[in-house]
Amino acid sequence: MLETYMKAPNFNLLDKEGNEVALSDFLGKRVVLYFYPKDNTPGCTRQACSFALLYEEFQARDVIVIGISKDSISSHKKFAEKHNLPFILLADPELQAIKAYDVWQEKKLYGKVSMGVVRSTYIIDEKGFIEMVMPKVKPDTNAAEILSYL
Repeated sequence: MLETYMKAPNFNLLDKEGNEVALSDFLGKRVVLYFYPKDNTPGCTRQACSFALLYEEFQARDVIVIGISKDSISSHKKFAEKHNLPFILLADPELQAIKAYDVWQEKKLYGKVSMGVVRSTYIIDEKGFIEMVMPKVKPDTNAAEILSYL
């Protein structure tokens, strides 16, 4: 995992509408950057819905929320529409940001080892530096923990 006070790696990825989004677009604002394994899975859905539920509180603090997974643009679009997700979802099928933020790691499930996205969250400050690193977050409490920190 990356560490606090490091410069946050920039990226250029496509959102659910196919528009290019770069981390550098948000200099001057705090960014909550959360990485999750897969659209429409139980844990990822609960995590996304908790961010959606608290989204107005993030906006009131002038904080940008961005979710990133390796799913496609069309998958993100369906996921966002199905669950009324108001924040940015970015598609990273080539693992550009996922690897840059060191969240592509070995995972073990029922004794089987595979590579995948480890659910993790970064808070990026207004100058583009990592303010906080939250590895292996819990989907149900992640958004509320970030708000309480902010």
